[in-house]
Amino acid sequence: PTLIDIDDEYSGNPEVRFTNQPHREYIYRAAFELGRHIIGYEVQKIRSLIDYIETQGDWPIGVVGGGEAGLVAMYTSAIDTRIDVTCVSGYFGPRERVWSEPIYRNVWGLLDEFGDAEIASLIAPRTLIIDPAKLLEVDGPPEARDGRRGAAPGVVRSPEYDDVEREFARANELTAGLNGDWIHLAAESDRMMISEEALLRFFETLSISFDIDHDWNPKPTETPLPDINAVMPRQVNELVEWNMHLMRESPKRRVEFWKDADASSVDSWEASTEKYKDYLWDEVFGRFPEAIEPAEARTRLVYDEPAYRGYEVVIPVWGDVFAYGLLLVPKDMEDGERRPVVVCQHGLEGRPQFLADPNVDNKSYNQYGCRLAEKGYIVYAPQNPYIGGDDFRVLQRKANPLKKSLFGVIVRQHEQTLNWLKMQSFVDPERMAFYGLSYGGKTAMRVPTLLDDYCLSICSADYNEWIWKNCSYDSKYSYIFTGEYEMFEWNLANTFNYAELSWLICPRPFMVERGHHDGVAPDEWVGYEYARTQRRYDLLGIGDRTEIEWFNGPHTINGVGTFQFLDRWLLKE
Repeated sequence: PTLIDIDDEYSGNPEVRFTNQPHREYIYRAAFELGRHIIGYEVQKIRSLIDYIETQGDWPIGVVGGGEAGLVAMYTSAIDTRIDVTCVSGYFGPRERVWSEPIYRNVWGLLDEFGDAEIASLIAPRTLIIDPAKLLEVDGPPEARDGRRGAAPGVVRSPEYDDVEREFARANELTAGLNGDWIHLAAESDRMMISEEALLRFFETLSISFDIDHDWNPKPTETPLPDINAVMPRQVNELVEWNMHLMRESPKRRVEFWKDADASSVDSWEASTEKYKDYLWDEVFGRFPEAIEPAEARTRLVYDEPAYRGYEVVIPVWGDVFAYGLLLVPKDMEDGERRPVVVCQHGLEGRPQFLADPNVDNKSYNQYGCRLAEKGYIVYAPQNPYIGGDDFRVLQRKANPLKKSLFGVIVRQHEQTLNWLKMQSFVDPERMAFYGLSYGGKTAMRVPTLLDDYCLSICSADYNEWIWKNCSYDSKYSYIFTGEYEMFEWNLANTFNYAELSWLICPRPFMVERGHHDGVAPDEWVGYEYARTQRRYDLLGIGDRTEIEWFNGPHTINGVGTFQFLDRWLLKE
């Protein structure tokens, strides 16, 4: 079988751009969002081959693979009991550092249940041969060049023999009730090839005679082998087209997923969508434990403006993990008065100071936190952890195999922040709103869905047809071609687009702020998806609780219709 290789020649679209992503990553990105995986596609290739072999006769079946093919061989054998004997060479070992390997090995929730020993145990009592050969060394993706860039970092090192032995021992422990003869570990070897010992045992188990000296060095045949330079682009493009097909079909999958939501009334809608909130939290973001620290903040005065004072705030969450932000408190508050809070969220690589520091004039944010404080609102600007380039993306990589994500952390940080705000004598806990730009807009589509203490949410410069944004191979707006490799959320396409996320905010007020010249997506994508948000509110008889403001501007806070929206819902009696 031809497996997708780690070159990057075909990773791109001549009508959009090319990247330096290995072909496996290029396929992985959209597939992950679509609830599929490059590993799963490869497993299906092997299983299809076995389907064919079964039509030719009743033969014993073995699968042998080295390096990346060893991964595929082991996963296939764990799933398909028609395989009698499996040889995994240069791959088997501890998986706790999968986060540092190429992203096309990233499997959502893998380590929550499986290491290589657990996967191997699914092969028992059929035969598994572990060969600790040194086969595959990958120092990273192909070099960035000629405009090709954006690949995720990741290296591959063949497992050390001691590590292989420990994982082998764990597999034996997991299957202690079985005859231990089902799994075999070949001797250590420094040769960059599958070992003779492993191959001899493999063929012996299949009752096939194999002469190493003769058969291991076959002579060229007169029949030409397939031209891999012709096969590989077909293999890559077939999977690209299949991902696009799944993207086009995903609305049907979401309709089926949402069939239990009861829209007969506002009350029934709220009650029936609770299970969808639980699913989003558990299966898409990953539910971290609640904060274990008391919501007791350390604060210090940092601004003293004519209309408000500003404070830095640090709130503990779990041990060394804390929530940080800037709090702006108007000076004209009367004793005992409780005012609404607007939580203003920065975007990618942002800081709270970008929007809530009176001395910082960032053109994307237009000091909207300061402006809201001058209008009399309490403002809180949290620091979200999507900062530091690959530093925060590594957190996403470490979280995913544990069935967690960066937004799983962010939800708990915001929850603890809201807990603290509710304790303040000057805060009205029934009027705490969210307003975020860009990556803060992504936060606006995710955190308020799960935290009902947010009484409304405003998404600025982010709302769009999110599945197209993540899965399209023919759009310049797609994350397929960029360096934001952390964007892809497991199986989101079949469960939640942005409209469905807004349905979880419903019946609370929800607004979108959109500049015509915003490069995140075209207006058509935004309008297409928002129509589904508006329709849901309209059919529930609460169409006045959602709106969109279009303005003639770029990726920025406009602060006109959104400020009116805040006034309407936060200042009404």
